[in-house]
Amino acid sequence: MTTQPLATGDPLRLGPYRLLGVLGEGGMGKVYVGRDGAGATAAVKVLRPELAHDPHLAQRFVREADMARAVTGKGVARVLGAQTEGGRPWIAAEFLAGPTLDEAVRTYGPMDVPTVRALAARLARTLHDIHAAGLVHRDLKPANIVLTSDGPRIIDFGIARPEHGLTLTTTGQIPVTPGYGAPEQVLGQRVGPAADVFSLGAVLAYAAGGRRAFDGAHVAAVQYEVVHGTPDLSMVPPELQELIGPCLAKDPAFRPAPPRIAEAFAPPKGADRAWRKGPLAEDIKRRETATKRLAAPEDTAVPTSTPSRRRFLTMTAAGVAVLGAGGGAGAWWLNREKSPTADVPPAVATPEAAFVSLIDSEPNEPPKALWGPLDVTSPNGQLPLPVRDVLIVQAKTGALLALSVTNGAERWRAKEIDADAGFTSVADRLIVGVDKKGVLNAFVASTGAPVWQTGSDVEYVLAADDTQVYLVTKDNQLRAVNAWTLDTAWTRPMKSPRSPNGSAKAATGGKRLVVHSRDGQVDAVDTATGETVWKLKGQGTHGQAPSISGNTAYLGGPKLMARRLDDGGFMWKEETRNLGDPILGWSSPTADGAFVVAVDGYQAYRYSTLADSDQPSVEWMEVLGDLGSTTGTPTAPAVEGGTVWLPEPDDSAVRVVKKTTREVLFTVKMLREGPYQLVSDAHRVFIARGGRIAAMPVYDE
Repeated sequence: MTTQPLATGDPLRLGPYRLLGVLGEGGMGKVYVGRDGAGATAAVKVLRPELAHDPHLAQRFVREADMARAVTGKGVARVLGAQTEGGRPWIAAEFLAGPTLDEAVRTYGPMDVPTVRALAARLARTLHDIHAAGLVHRDLKPANIVLTSDGPRIIDFGIARPEHGLTLTTTGQIPVTPGYGAPEQVLGQRVGPAADVFSLGAVLAYAAGGRRAFDGAHVAAVQYEVVHGTPDLSMVPPELQELIGPCLAKDPAFRPAPPRIAEAFAPPKGADRAWRKGPLAEDIKRRETATKRLAAPEDTAVPTSTPSRRRFLTMTAAGVAVLGAGGGAGAWWLNREKSPTADVPPAVATPEAAFVSLIDSEPNEPPKALWGPLDVTSPNGQLPLPVRDVLIVQAKTGALLALSVTNGAERWRAKEIDADAGFTSVADRLIVGVDKKGVLNAFVASTGAPVWQTGSDVEYVLAADDTQVYLVTKDNQLRAVNAWTLDTAWTRPMKSPRSPNGSAKAATGGKRLVVHSRDGQVDAVDTATGETVWKLKGQGTHGQAPSISGNTAYLGGPKLMARRLDDGGFMWKEETRNLGDPILGWSSPTADGAFVVAVDGYQAYRYSTLADSDQPSVEWMEVLGDLGSTTGTPTAPAVEGGTVWLPEPDDSAVRVVKKTTREVLFTVKMLREGPYQLVSDAHRVFIARGGRIAAMPVYDE
């Protein structure tokens, strides 16, 4: 997990710990990295302020602190202190800086037999310590095992190291990680120490073979394999299969106890060299060195040419936060004392437009534009991007141009940016684009003030969430860059982030990046790890963009597809009836809460999803033009206020209908050629066509 800076409302100090950043958060609490007066670092978990006065949750937090103190073995993160009475309860544990087991296997590949033996013996002894304290871990998995120079350590009780994260559960929940939770956990049965043994077997299979012992196309399939299937140990060396197999017995009674496991896996002398020598050991050392510098006492002199100790917090994942993951620029801290994003102001308020009165409007007449049309945009440019008080567009010169959403006046311009390479917004505070040299640039959204530059190998910007920018490199890699620390979170090859047909389209939500490539493949990627969670093929090659609402991803193409965002589970699909262009099929869809609107050739539909049904409910259908009149433009509709804005299939106009009844209100025409582009925000619809752009008001629901 990438460490985040403290936000408004975060405490500055808890007990003896000065808080430096946020490691992660969940339903019950939040975890910070802190440093005490002596310079010792700790991971500090605190109960959420709105929950601190709930007696039940406060008591649970107290029990968690007591249980954490009960485990004294060196194989877990030691508890350093806790406050469970008065104020906001907190627990402080060791700050572990090594890579997690899943990171190590992904980076360096499966471990050799001696190393797996050493790993197994150490983890088995640690589980014995946990069980001897009367506890069951319940969530042992590669992500909860940190590799340090002293060997593997188990993250327990919700305290996590910064590069991966933590497990914080809401009241009454016990985490069951697919593929690692025991059958009795999956079935909701009583869980004892033997459940941890099953998880240990699954962990060792992953460490030795590089893939999970239980896998499937979606979560339910994985859990079914855990309960009923046979573990896949085909990639595990034969001498380890006979040792790991018994740990994965379906019946808890047949699983060996941890002391027997430690004895059976007894490693040869020197097997722990993996923690002391080689690429993995160097990775561990680099991270631990950065942590030691973070822990330097307050009065330690720090030369101005090096980063402050607080800034090192954002570097522990990679040793240093280097600008230019593909070469080029050096580390920002070589010539700056403070973070490049330290002065980025909060997002400005969004100025909402007033609704137009339908009663006072002329029938079939569009309302007067709020501003425009202005002849300032590229005729075939990127889709405009509303960001609070500005509208980001591609200027006629190809540069990045910010217009005021209230009057269309130019607010700022970035002449060096190649808008053809895409642009995006991070948390409504930063605008990120690419210059002609392939360098990523960030600007303050409202003012255009330059913030940072990084990289030199960027081909295209796909999307962003509140933390990371997702881009495609010139060598066809998919990369996630933290926009606040400039760390590269992950880089991975991807079969088709782009194609000769053009750049991919993408959307983010719910810890997923959904990429719809121009070869028709859709990949949903975990934004924390870069791993593909689910994928589809044959979903359209005309540049349709995904649309996300809640846990649903909508995809245009030959089929209008609704999939569960988290695991790709099938919800429903509608085959195209676009006889004019069946290869094009459906346009880019537009999600509107529980509904979705999309155009299929000369017909527009509004659907809702029915519970327990693999078919959508047709709310309405609007015929837009003659049979076969489509021009092959996958323009997405706009939904704002009580209106839906639908591009006519021959690109002649935009038809505006009531959202709930599809009653036609009026049509809008812009005197240029080419397809319309529609985006909306804050009671405005922005219409662009052929180099002109205007802002239109909308009716209330």
